[in-house]
Amino acid sequence: MKKSSDFFLKLSLIIGDALALVLSFAAAYFIRIYMDPRPYVFEAQLLDFVLTSAWVVPAMLVIIAALGLYKKSIILRKTRLKEWGRVFIAAILSVAALIVYDFFTGENLFPVRVMAVTAVVLSFVFLVLERVLIRALMRLIFRNDYAIKRVIIIGNSKNTEYLADYISSNPESGYKLAGIVAGGRFVPRDLKTRQYSSLKEALRRVRADVIFQTDEKSTEYVYKQAVNRHLLYYFVPSETALSSHFGELELIGNTPAVLVMTTPLSGFNAGIKRLFDFSFALVAIIVTAIPMLIVWIILKFSDFRHSALYTDERLTQYNRRFKCYKFRTMKPEYSGMTAEEAFIKMGKPQLIKKYRKQGDYMKDDPRITKIGRFLRRMSIDELPQLFNILKGDISLIGPRALLPGELRDYGDRSLILTVKSGLTGFAQVSGRRNISFEERRALDIYYVRNWSLMLDLSIFFKTIAVVFKGEGAK
Repeated sequence: MKKSSDFFLKLSLIIGDALALVLSFAAAYFIRIYMDPRPYVFEAQLLDFVLTSAWVVPAMLVIIAALGLYKKSIILRKTRLKEWGRVFIAAILSVAALIVYDFFTGENLFPVRVMAVTAVVLSFVFLVLERVLIRALMRLIFRNDYAIKRVIIIGNSKNTEYLADYISSNPESGYKLAGIVAGGRFVPRDLKTRQYSSLKEALRRVRADVIFQTDEKSTEYVYKQAVNRHLLYYFVPSETALSSHFGELELIGNTPAVLVMTTPLSGFNAGIKRLFDFSFALVAIIVTAIPMLIVWIILKFSDFRHSALYTDERLTQYNRRFKCYKFRTMKPEYSGMTAEEAFIKMGKPQLIKKYRKQGDYMKDDPRITKIGRFLRRMSIDELPQLFNILKGDISLIGPRALLPGELRDYGDRSLILTVKSGLTGFAQVSGRRNISFEERRALDIYYVRNWSLMLDLSIFFKTIAVVFKGEGAK
């Protein structure tokens, strides 16, 4: 799915909660010092107090998350009593965290008890008001069709009728009904105009981000259609007691739906990964700016007729094409050609099979310049891709960026394109010299299905080791 209202809502709540906590502590200080006539002994200034409190806010946000206040089932619940109860507990624990910090650091933040009590009350009030405000803003955004998920519901079930009614009458849910594929008796009378005879027709006629399936007919086919088009896929169980072991269970109104994840790298996880990518690329570009300039000058002086930089069209997430930046390492007469085209042009078609069998690698590749061999061995030719990472075309870690048509005959190509391509990846650090094209694709698919922060960290450190050993991308 190409957009995630869930991520933006959760991110807004996290930022809002942090601001609400800091403001509540500042207000508690202000009330005690400037509005309470009783004497006090308090040395800290307002700014110092607020800055000290801000250091503890990350721990407070962890407490709020642990209480489930960022879960979609809590965020979108119509009745707020359960959420407000948890917010009150979060306010008490947050102030308690600040008191613990005060005790161990000796900051003397709460010299009078009433200040802590005031902070609890204000934290609760500010957190509730902030969440009400953010929800109102999100409802306004949804009602204007921004950041909303367009839904196709398929299945002959009473849940089809319920979901269609709920989504069409509740725009604040973040969903918009695009189409229904079901028998006439399962389609609400006022929504008959959105009924389609088949999923294929619905996908052709309307733009969708999500598929809800409410029966068990052709689930494999429906799921595959969702994967191929990079859509979210929910399976709505017939029994409300269905365990969520095989997916993430959500309530759409009062209907349980299991989100079958193609990859864990979506929503909030994808946002965190993007933040890391941007920060890493920005720092890396600053650090490598002079070495990149030197390489550019060397390549330019070695061949004035051609650019030192090479751009090639590649594929990334959701089959999107982008211009991949690299330092030129290939002889100009073979630039822009596939390996097959280049080897045929030089009269050595027998090299094609050898090149592909060795995982798109060949020692002493006749297409590569002498300078290019050194740049590739040290992975220096890849440095301009830091700008691709900064732009968001690719990630630091992910499947290898593919050439258009490269996976034409590969059955799981849509899975690989579920996430952003990467500058480095699982396949690149898993013995690229010795594994075949099919094995590399299998490693890419494993990465997509089993992504985790620890896996990314492992690949990152292995990449550093590979580069220092001179075993970078060839």
